[in-house]
Amino acid sequence: MVEFRPAAAGTGIVFVRGDREPPHRIPARVQHRLEVPRRTTLGIGGVRVEMVEHAMGALNGLGIDNCEVWMDRAEMPGCDGSSLPFVEALREAGSVTLPELRPQLVVRQPLRVGTPACWVEARPSRDGRLSLECLIDYGPRGPIGRQRFRITMDTAAFCRELAPARTFLLEAEALHLRQRGLGLRVTPRDLLVFDQRGPLENQLRFPDECVRHKTLDMVGDLALAGQDLVGHFVAHCSGHRLNAALVNALLERQRDDIAYKKTA
Repeated sequence: MVEFRPAAAGTGIVFVRGDREPPHRIPARVQHRLEVPRRTTLGIGGVRVEMVEHAMGALNGLGIDNCEVWMDRAEMPGCDGSSLPFVEALREAGSVTLPELRPQLVVRQPLRVGTPACWVEARPSRDGRLSLECLIDYGPRGPIGRQRFRITMDTAAFCRELAPARTFLLEAEALHLRQRGLGLRVTPRDLLVFDQRGPLENQLRFPDECVRHKTLDMVGDLALAGQDLVGHFVAHCSGHRLNAALVNALLERQRDDIAYKKTA
């Protein structure tokens, strides 16, 4: 069970493990991120919430910045591997605009983290908005190939272009996860599993659905900054770890800038 509850201004996004006594609260901030492959996991005091990126993407894409996400177990439901089920539930519930101002982080200078092969970069915005650009490259002979996607964020564009994009993996990766005892209840009909010919037992929602999902992951991971971001974010064969590393680097630079201004 997952329940989205309204929260007061300044609360931010907080995951609450309601199956603990007393309920255990984990703010959705990058400092609480734990390194777990292929997903975004948060934890405090040995208590975790796992696979939160799609719910975070939905909240960020809809502009909801104060919400308690109550859970009765450690892992968020996978649903169809996208943010769409969360978006539909949140839009049906509705949201309220609060009078307090939301903190904002504006990218003034380029900042990159990663390696020459895999990196993610924040650049100043040309129009004072948040935009994202993502490239993935699975080689010329694979079923996914090379894909690029770019979007300027607003609620309508997010819901139309990103929210429906589903998790994907190669058949060999799916087999490896099953050998580790993971994903045993998931079938290729629940997400995108690719063999050499394309998705197994499934149909693409977009020709470039894979890169759109990577962009969706960026939307969820960037929300761990805990404030609105203004800039152009570019990911080149990146993932959750590098997305979080960039958020950390931006927040560190922001703290340095504030400290410098205070001593000037």
